[in-house]
Amino acid sequence: MKQAQDISTALNSHPVRIIEPGKRAHAAVALILEEQPDGPNILFIQRSTDECDYWSGQIGFPGGRAEPGDKGPQETAERETREEIGLDLGTATYLGRLNDLVPGGLQIVISCFVYAVDRQPILNLDRTEIARAFWLSVRELNNPARLTRVEFIGRRRQRRFPALRLGDGTEQPLWGITYRLLRNLDKILRGAGKQVRSTCKEQKP
Repeated sequence: MKQAQDISTALNSHPVRIIEPGKRAHAAVALILEEQPDGPNILFIQRSTDECDYWSGQIGFPGGRAEPGDKGPQETAERETREEIGLDLGTATYLGRLNDLVPGGLQIVISCFVYAVDRQPILNLDRTEIARAFWLSVRELNNPARLTRVEFIGRRRQRRFPALRLGDGTEQPLWGITYRLLRNLDKILRGAGKQVRSTCKEQKP
């Protein structure tokens, strides 16, 4: 898995920004790559529609909030991935960690751990939480025609955020934390001079 080795080298040569949650909640997600000759695929999930869920219907990575029994955020990411999509990351190759993020306006820290699999595994989705899981190629994610913006009405004002169109453009776009994590990975790989790049070129307002 030459691509995975290159990505692991880049991730582990980059100092990781770790944010202590303090009184904030802590959640963790898994960014899972599948190596392909023309560049890796990335596994995404779409959350089920639930009016009580802040992330309802959004595109993201498997993961969720820490529980008292978790030994750390990586264990949270692995447990949540197993519960949500039936994938045991103990069989995957751990590549490294991205910078922690704090979404604007939310009292939560998000940690992201990167893994590689040598083939697309059979998934068993928890349909109460996950509507679907799908793979997208890095090449497709890097397509400039996919760049767009989404409008989000917050508590105080309406804001516009960079995003990626998926499918024919009528599907839920990829934006927010997931978009920021992909850009984080892209920045690290570019800085390391690797040919395998993630996604999300900088978009001007």
